[in-house]
Amino acid sequence: MRPPLPPFTEATAIEKVRLAEDAWNGRDPTKVALAYTPDSQWRNRAEFINGRAGIEAFLTRKWRRELDYRLVKELWTFAGNRIAVRFAYEFHDDSGTWFRAYGNENWEFDDDGLMRRRIASINEHPIQQSDRKLLWPLGRRPDDHPGLSDLGF
Repeated sequence: MRPPLPPFTEATAIEKVRLAEDAWNGRDPTKVALAYTPDSQWRNRAEFINGRAGIEAFLTRKWRRELDYRLVKELWTFAGNRIAVRFAYEFHDDSGTWFRAYGNENWEFDDDGLMRRRIASINEHPIQQSDRKLLWPLGRRPDDHPGLSDLGF
C-alpha cells in the first residue's frame, strides 16, 4: 500500500504530488521505483520503460547525467485514480551547463496507491547559472520555497 489511495480528493491528490516530488528530489532510484507497480508502464519523452527494474535503471542513468537535480511538481487536475501534474526541474551536465526542463505527466494508480502508468512530455533548454530559480540544498524542497505558480512557470 502506498497512501494516499484512490479515489483522490483535491487534498489527497496534492499530497500524492508532493510525496512524488520529495521522492524524486531524494534521487534514490531504488526507493523511487517502489512507488510504481511491478509491471508499471512509462513513456518518458520518446523512451518506453516497463517495470520497476526498468524504472530503476532509467533513473540511475538520469541522475548520473543530470547533476544537482532539483524538481518542483504541481497538481494540474485529478479524477478517480488519475492525477495530472506539471513540473519544472533544473540540473547541470558534467560540463557545467545548466538546464531547465518543463513538462506534464499523466499518472494512473492501482487500488493500493502504486502508479501503474506514467506518461511524461518534457522540454528543456539551457539556462545561465544566474537564471536558476530552484535554489535550495539538495534534497526535499523546503515548504517555504516558491512553487511553480509562484515562480511564474
